[in-house]
Amino acid sequence: EAIVTSEELGQDLEHVEVLQKKFEEFQTDLAAHEERVNEVNQFAGKLIQEQHPEEELIKSKQDEVNASWQRLKGLALQRQGKLFGAAEVQRFNRDVDETISWIKEKGQLMASDDFGRDLASVQALLRKHEGLERDLAALEDKVKALCAEADRLQQSHPINASQIQVKREELIANWEQIRTLAAERHARLNDSYRLQRFLADFRDLTSWVTEMKALINADELANDVAGAEALLDRHQEHKGEIDAHEDSFKSADESGQALLAAGHYASDEVKEKLTILSGERSALLELWELRRQQYEQCMDLQLFYRDTEQVDNWMSKQEAFLLNEDLGDSLDSVEALLKKHEDFEKSLSAQEEKIT
Repeated sequence: EAIVTSEELGQDLEHVEVLQKKFEEFQTDLAAHEERVNEVNQFAGKLIQEQHPEEELIKSKQDEVNASWQRLKGLALQRQGKLFGAAEVQRFNRDVDETISWIKEKGQLMASDDFGRDLASVQALLRKHEGLERDLAALEDKVKALCAEADRLQQSHPINASQIQVKREELIANWEQIRTLAAERHARLNDSYRLQRFLADFRDLTSWVTEMKALINADELANDVAGAEALLDRHQEHKGEIDAHEDSFKSADESGQALLAAGHYASDEVKEKLTILSGERSALLELWELRRQQYEQCMDLQLFYRDTEQVDNWMSKQEAFLLNEDLGDSLDSVEALLKKHEDFEKSLSAQEEKIT
């Protein structure tokens, strides 16, 4: 009877399970003694049937044994129910403690101040964080189930209701905290990603501008018309490539302006990069225009040199014609020479227009 009237219900789930195991051993022993009680009843019934002189005493003892036996079985059933209820409550406590422990472990990861140093590291952190968020989504069902279990246990175990409510509130507080941490970290990682994406575009564009400047400055001025034409053609190809990058410059500028409009924590750096990028683009266009003027001047010069050379060659040939001493020795020959001289004068007029 001391076993079944014990008020000890355990301090935790492991302790309750130990008590349950001891009680199961007691129940096995109790079941073994039931046959002994049955034998006592059978023997008492036999004595009474034989009209034993102590029949009243026998009946009294039989009733006393049966009453004690039924009382013991009732107390055992109550003790079993109490231990079962204690196990339910302690199992709930353990599940809540384990869940809170997991939440706090993940909370330490959420509280990290590492938001990436470049685009690749930010993307890696985002993937890791999205994995944590998936874990949280899976945990949400468990939290809801534990809250529902808390409501049920408070109804079925009113004596433990206040302690169960404390656990429930502790679980909810930790759950709300990690959800807030997760949302805040995701927002910061997104801010970091947008910044690093902008900075990567900035580096790519400024590096391309440097290469393009070197390419535009690389060509020497031409020494003939064909070379000057080739330079102008190649220079126009450079302009085509510059024009093709206009969308990239525009996109980078829009990204930077969006960061500024959102009050990004790195706004000062973004503003500086936007100024540099705009300056680099303008400097590239100015350089291209300067070289275009130089190449066109070079083209004009080479055309002048070519025309001058052609005129010089023509004058050299005509000089020999004018120095000819032949004035003709007959009317026909003189007329022929006059005709040649008229042709020369026409040619001279044509060349004069070219020279002037």
